[in-house]
Amino acid sequence: MLSLRWSRSSASWRRLSGERAAPADPEAAAQPSPAEEAIPAPTLARSITVVAVTCYAVISLLNVRATHPSDSVFLACCACLAVLFVLQLKHSAPDARLASRRSRLLTLSAQALMTYLPLTLFGWEWGGMAGFLAASVLLLTPVRVGWLFYAAITLSMVGYSVFLGMGPNDTAYFAIATALTGLVVYGLSTLSRLIVALYAARAELARIAVSDERLRFAQDLHDLLGYSLSAITIKTELTARLIDASPERAQEEVAGVLDLSRQALADVRTVASGYRNMTLSAEASSARAILTAADITADIDVTAVTGLLDPGIDTVLATVLREGITNALRHSKLRHCSIRATVDDAHVSLCLVNDGVGGQPQAVAADSGNGLGNLRLRLAAVGGRLSSHIDDKGFFRLTAVAPRVPDAPHRTSSPAQAPRLTRRSGADV
Repeated sequence: MLSLRWSRSSASWRRLSGERAAPADPEAAAQPSPAEEAIPAPTLARSITVVAVTCYAVISLLNVRATHPSDSVFLACCACLAVLFVLQLKHSAPDARLASRRSRLLTLSAQALMTYLPLTLFGWEWGGMAGFLAASVLLLTPVRVGWLFYAAITLSMVGYSVFLGMGPNDTAYFAIATALTGLVVYGLSTLSRLIVALYAARAELARIAVSDERLRFAQDLHDLLGYSLSAITIKTELTARLIDASPERAQEEVAGVLDLSRQALADVRTVASGYRNMTLSAEASSARAILTAADITADIDVTAVTGLLDPGIDTVLATVLREGITNALRHSKLRHCSIRATVDDAHVSLCLVNDGVGGQPQAVAADSGNGLGNLRLRLAAVGGRLSSHIDDKGFFRLTAVAPRVPDAPHRTSSPAQAPRLTRRSGADV
């Protein structure tokens, strides 16, 4: 009779805990069912745990009712099951381990009392509740201690069976039922915790992705528009000076300003819509035209690296050149500017030197200002480095060193660090 009840209980538990044969079609298994689409996974996992615990409790209640028809015993059993049900749900909650050590000890002690004390009233029919206690110690205690208590609880049920004079088969079923109940409840509770943690991690990754995209957008917008707006300002000032002295030249400069403004508008659109590479050679030609228009002597030579660089490295160095020129035009009164690019077997170096700063020799923080901070992040993303200082002649030097080909680990850098720019600078300004 005992073996029949426990075998039926096991079959019921398997059905209610959701066990089923794997579908033959893997693609069909990957498709979410209507229930999975309608119910969030954490809620579904928690509900399955609640249903499984409820079914275990109902089975024990039916067993007690079958052997103790007294209404008073039945009501006492219902009360004990209600207490155990609440304790077990508390221990199976995703945040149960976050409770204080004192709180966990008190609730485990209460569950142990409600597991063993009713045995004197309900007999072996209450023995299945020891599986709940076994699951709780696995959920709330350190791994090694939990498994030791789990084994001790299972053996205590074996000892209780021997004390009642049960035969070997009934004793074995009693021990297996206790161990199985503990593992099933522990497994379902742990799965529920993992699903909750997974969903929380997914939400955090989404938040980080949005934050990184905002930072990327701000960086690209700064690097692209800062240069264009500085160039527009310079050409507009030049046009104002040429209106009376050389109207034809002024008309040419106005046309240049118009082209720059159109390009700035295109830059804003491409920042949001996609990514394209920049080239150092094209950016150098653009810088030469801007510096010449501002009556600045430009000594530019980047031919040593033309056609030799990885597109990602080319884009980063083009960005360094653009931001370096933008900062020089905005924040200094330079009259001479030198731009040199050199390359060896493993690295490429770009050096910008201008006389617009003056002052004593000193280092300049690479992350001072939004522009230099952006450049530092972009170079770090490809395994490079950025340095800036005022030399002993009072010249400001900005040097970027990068590998000719970015290292593999840097190719998978985060969006906030990746060298993403959206404009191919080829417009002759």
